[in-house]
Amino acid sequence: MLDVRRLGLLCDLSRLGTIAAVAHSHTYTPSAVSQQLSALEREAGVPLLERTGRRVTLTSAGRILVQHAETVLAALEQTTAALATMDTGLSGPLRIGAYPSAVRTLLPAALVALGHQHPRLELRVTEMDPGAVPAALRDRRIDVGLLHDYDVVPVTPDVALDAVALLEETVYLAVPSDHDADGIRDVRDAAWIIASPGTLCHTVTLHVCRAAGFTPRVRHHADDFATVLALVAAGQGVSLVPELALAQTPVGARLIPLPTRRRTCVAYRKGSAAHPSVAAFVSAVRASTNAFLGR
Repeated sequence: MLDVRRLGLLCDLSRLGTIAAVAHSHTYTPSAVSQQLSALEREAGVPLLERTGRRVTLTSAGRILVQHAETVLAALEQTTAALATMDTGLSGPLRIGAYPSAVRTLLPAALVALGHQHPRLELRVTEMDPGAVPAALRDRRIDVGLLHDYDVVPVTPDVALDAVALLEETVYLAVPSDHDADGIRDVRDAAWIIASPGTLCHTVTLHVCRAAGFTPRVRHHADDFATVLALVAAGQGVSLVPELALAQTPVGARLIPLPTRRRTCVAYRKGSAAHPSVAAFVSAVRASTNAFLGR
């Protein structure tokens, strides 16, 4: 019998590429991951991994097992969802991962509605970067998560997850109010405030600037958009800011709409769409998003 948790580790290895990355994703040691994968090989009865020095790649059998494992994991989620529908009411924890601007704007009304409709549901919110959401879903640390990408830097969908679109926002160029810029090319010589390296927002800023023919001159790094806007208003530079972050634009900052769009979706493990708690959250966050946008 193949162990489901070990199948998940094999799928993670296929997705992440190294045992070290799988270990980091699960807060395991690399040796613990290796031991679990070796046990899976014994269960399967065929070699699943090829080791060349420190590198590990999947064999043909390993790749086939990954394909079937994704189906098995989705089927288990469907089974869990089907059993949950037999309950007379929603109860237990619903763990939600969301990026900061969504936590401030979209989630509060959704949480209030869910609390009134399903008082036995234990709502637990974790603020996290969208890039961390897929691994958190796979590892079952959260049940639903808000992901976003940008039209100029689309993110490849995770094969273990399903998602439904939630909203599409305009991205703005934020400049000090006394700056005479009308568009991105007018700030090629300005100081920039951008997100930390390795984040999607950082990548998007570099892409937009380079598409306009320049590399931004970075003065400050900040990941919280409220901080970014405060720095812009203080004359410390210019930045890119999505629409959800503009609820409290400070005096001293001026906003210029750009053609770039940020797209947000609600993601969950493949097969769990019919789970009552997941379905209730999707419905509630859609309603709160429509209300926030005045639809």
